[in-house]
Amino acid sequence: MSEFVYITKIAKFLPGPPVSNDEMEEYLGVIGGKKSRSKSIVLRNNGIKNRHYALNKKSEPTHTNAAIAAESVKKLSEAGIKQDAIELMCCGTTTPDQVVPSHGVMVHGHLPEMKNSQVVSFHAVCCSGMHAFKYGYFSIKAGETKNAVISASERTSSVLKHQNFEEENKKLEDMESNPIIAFEKEFLRWMLSDGSAAVLLEDKPNANGLSLKVEWIDTFSYANEAELCMYLGGEKYDGTFKPWADHPVEDILGKSLFAFKQDVKLLDKHVVSYGTKSFVKSLTKHNLKPEEIDHFLPHISSMYFADKVYNSFVEAGVEVKKDKWFLNLTEVGNVGAASIFLALEGLMGSGKLQKGQKVFLCVPESARFSYAYALLTVC
Repeated sequence: MSEFVYITKIAKFLPGPPVSNDEMEEYLGVIGGKKSRSKSIVLRNNGIKNRHYALNKKSEPTHTNAAIAAESVKKLSEAGIKQDAIELMCCGTTTPDQVVPSHGVMVHGHLPEMKNSQVVSFHAVCCSGMHAFKYGYFSIKAGETKNAVISASERTSSVLKHQNFEEENKKLEDMESNPIIAFEKEFLRWMLSDGSAAVLLEDKPNANGLSLKVEWIDTFSYANEAELCMYLGGEKYDGTFKPWADHPVEDILGKSLFAFKQDVKLLDKHVVSYGTKSFVKSLTKHNLKPEEIDHFLPHISSMYFADKVYNSFVEAGVEVKKDKWFLNLTEVGNVGAASIFLALEGLMGSGKLQKGQKVFLCVPESARFSYAYALLTVC
């Protein structure tokens, strides 16, 4: 068994050039030939200035999700570990390219030099990357492997394109003189983006340069208490979820069943309160005081929530000073499962880390309110 597990390297891949707010519809397209009414409202609140899409300006794909994930693994192998030395690859995503086979083996298919390594997949939303992280951590702790590559990736643009909304919009035009796609369906078009990160875990720290020792990883689910909030592949009717396979075939396009949907009222009601509750629970479990945290990395989907999270922590008596927060949401966008590792990659390259400091990762997932936390020590 290995006594400790270390993050020794992180690599990232962001497809295409940065896309500004003004350019978004050049890539995603416009629904029904009309500019979005909700776009400016959503962007004003989320604070995102740039993001990346695996699309060209004809809304044609440039990469699959598996290819995006593989690119960051390749960059990781260039920086430290050769592909044929990888013992375990754990892949997490919200947006696999297919239902079957698993996302992980499709990523492996882009990495022929990796040989016959162990590959596992985790399908959730923002926490899927953290679930993959925890599996790799446990594998090394148990002595099953000496290293693990954690891959977190998204290609949300595949379901944000205007084509996925056109049939429903056409039906609305037949019923109304002034149709508009429901806000909860269009909301996430302006929130999500593409990219990947790959994290190398090893049983020994770097011989040269800084490493991050993984102290612990916690995950919590409040699905037994809260209604479904964010979803794709079905529809809610009076609080009950009906999956796509139980709908008539014509509903798949006619009701945009494969568009991301977000119940913004539920989001506002629960995401911060459950987040504070689970944060306190994690601190208490490990006897960690908030003032002992040197760098706080919260994955937030929108800058709208930054002050809400901070104020809720203050009210709960677990304030983490704002000057300890590290955020890169405005520069890279919300990349779901990969976001926390893109932030960590940014922090590791910032020159701010010093040996002995504590780094706290905080990942909420609004789909049905799950949360993941990790404590790292710079060494």
